[in-house]
Amino acid sequence: MSLQPYLASQNLHSAIDVVLDTAYQGISDDAWKKLFTRARQSGLEQFIEDMFAGKHINNSEDRPALHSALRNLTKTPVLINGADVMPAVAEVWHRIEALCNKWVGVTDVIHIGIGGSDFGPRLAIEALAHVPSIQSRGMRMHFLANIDTAELARILARAQPHSTRVIVVSKSFTTLETSMNAKAVVAWLKDSGCTKSQVAHALYAVTANIPAAKEFGVEENNIYPFWDWVGGRYSVWSAVGLPIALQYGFETFKQFLAGAEAMDLHFKNAPLEDNLPVIMALSLLYQQEKHNIKAYAAIPYADALDWFPKWLQQLDMESNGKSVDRNGNPVKHSSPVVFGSAGSNAQHSYFQLFHQGTEIIPIDFIAVREPMSDRPEAIAHHRILLSNCLAQAQALANGKAASNPNDVYPGKRPSNLLLLPKLNAFYLGALLALYENRTATLGALWNINSFDQPGVEYGKVLAKPIEKALASHQNDITASTDIDAVTATRINLLNS
Repeated sequence: MSLQPYLASQNLHSAIDVVLDTAYQGISDDAWKKLFTRARQSGLEQFIEDMFAGKHINNSEDRPALHSALRNLTKTPVLINGADVMPAVAEVWHRIEALCNKWVGVTDVIHIGIGGSDFGPRLAIEALAHVPSIQSRGMRMHFLANIDTAELARILARAQPHSTRVIVVSKSFTTLETSMNAKAVVAWLKDSGCTKSQVAHALYAVTANIPAAKEFGVEENNIYPFWDWVGGRYSVWSAVGLPIALQYGFETFKQFLAGAEAMDLHFKNAPLEDNLPVIMALSLLYQQEKHNIKAYAAIPYADALDWFPKWLQQLDMESNGKSVDRNGNPVKHSSPVVFGSAGSNAQHSYFQLFHQGTEIIPIDFIAVREPMSDRPEAIAHHRILLSNCLAQAQALANGKAASNPNDVYPGKRPSNLLLLPKLNAFYLGALLALYENRTATLGALWNINSFDQPGVEYGKVLAKPIEKALASHQNDITASTDIDAVTATRINLLNS
């Protein structure tokens, strides 16, 4: 059915049958015009062109941000310093497809990574598991990220060592949590009776540091590269997404890439007034400047997308959680706090705050037209799910007057409705690319570099002397350059 009769309103926008409705944002026609003028004056159109052209928009690290090349299925040449990266990307696709065709008898896959090496593939595996009639190889896919051995123990208690494969994912291959977990899993394989050659056969790596992976013991044929122009939180489109192809087949992985590519082409080519990532970015910017919002929520009315807000937290807050701009000057606004979980469960958790709290928190309501199950009751249940989604948005926008103050809903709480025609690999890819491009747009509007993350490093540096002090088992640690008085007291408490 054509969407065109329903898109006459200026609040309704569509790309690849994904519909964005901004009617409850409370933004006037004149305000929208000013927002689009401001976007143009900020150089947003040039920024978009530069990003897809491989310009070094990651200025602090002097490199491109070209994750879009990883889903460029048309293989249109993408140049970095005059060299086309697409042959290398396509070679990885061929190797992934070949691996999908030859894996036989594997019962368990342990994917070891953290942050961007974990969230994307974990979200995709969880979401696609709910697609009715999806072809799956039925392997147990385990994601090991936390250095807490509780996660490690839970996985190893279920996995069968002689039919397990291990994928170690780290761009640098030096991430502490990943390397320690990988060593622990290798030790488990050996303790379970696997020979040296069996362990080597079981190990795979996805990394930009191939020498380090080989030194760890991964055979060269089992190493899948990705590149320094791919940020970790943007890397699910690379071999980091290997579990998606292994579990659901290479064609499903290609559909995931195709959805993202389709959204990229929309973002790259659509005028700003019709551009979904741009419109979503401008609406959030508007609410920041009008209401000084400090947080926003993403509420997918689909249990399959329960991991989506966790993925989005890293994407937005690691990309744009900055206090200075590209020139080192203080910024007035950057990323709000991001949170959310699946509706309608979320309504019974924190929606009280949305409706009657003192903070105004914009919401992205994400809904899917088709139910994610072929159960006989699916249609009736899905109708109730969608009615709850629409009702919450209406109540937040319009509010309710009452003589009893406890029953007053102030209303004027802004929200978007993002409507997917269905949830499959294609539209999952499109959804993730939509938010990636929205995040990049916000960074451009704030003049923030969305592609570095220096703030995550300092704590890692401080952890080293603290770990050394904990390992000493001494309870007379004193303050020093690396350990302040409060931390010294806490170390002594732990060592006592």
